[in-house]
Amino acid sequence: MSYSIFLLRFVDGEPVALDAERFRQATEPYVMGGELGEGFSQLRAEDGGEADLYHESHGENGMQCVTATRFAPGAMLNVLTRLAAALGTSIVPQSSGALIFHEEERRHLPVELQGDAVVIAPTGDALQAVFDAT
Repeated sequence: MSYSIFLLRFVDGEPVALDAERFRQATEPYVMGGELGEGFSQLRAEDGGEADLYHESHGENGMQCVTATRFAPGAMLNVLTRLAAALGTSIVPQSSGALIFHEEERRHLPVELQGDAVVIAPTGDALQAVFDAT
């Protein structure tokens, strides 16, 4: 799929750093080549589906965002939703509003994302349903 999603964690409307250790733990089983790259990793899910992740740290601000591109439908969507849940992030597709896993997360989104945010289950099927609807 030639589409991008952004995993961003917001507190009081501002993006905050993601936990790099949780990121490593959640992605490590799927990293092609055995280890995370510096700012870029390729993942492969159980069904062979792949995704490219961009996750560069920016100095003292840490890792602000994970961008997933060229990801396959199927098991990779489960990997991506589990990663978002582990990091406590919203999923922000490039062409639609924010996706959150709990209604109480809405108040932390930037004001411009709050109104169109959709609560979904943290599953690949729920993420696929959003993609199918857009």
